[in-house]
Amino acid sequence: MVRKLEEKDMDPVMEIWLEANILAHDFVPKSYWRDKLQEVREMISQAEVYVYENPNFGTIQGFVGMSGDYIAGIFVCEEARSRGIGRQLLDYVKAFKLRLTLRVYEKNQRAVRFYERESFQIQSEHMDKDTGEKEYFMIWP
Repeated sequence: MVRKLEEKDMDPVMEIWLEANILAHDFVPKSYWRDKLQEVREMISQAEVYVYENPNFGTIQGFVGMSGDYIAGIFVCEEARSRGIGRQLLDYVKAFKLRLTLRVYEKNQRAVRFYERESFQIQSEHMDKDTGEKEYFMIWP
């Protein structure tokens, strides 16, 4: 079930954020993500965030963070990946957004393929100044 973030969700959401970033971005030092934890926690508390809560166990297994039509990220815990949770989160926001944009690291090929399957198209390429990694700016529809 997808629903709006509640204050009680912050700890599991932050655990998922850190775990997912470290796993998906092995080309970025783990310390980079750990150093961003408090900053991201504050940003998430201010953002438009929707969580996927497992209906059988009541646990948070993923979330999507939004800022207007910009997807700051879709994150799913490792044990729940490839079960359609990312797609459910994306479909949820597609239902009320006319346009979506995002940035994704070129080396995160799993995410690039996911977004391309979901009809996102690469509009441009840039270097992320914080990591020095190439990222794509993608847009839907």
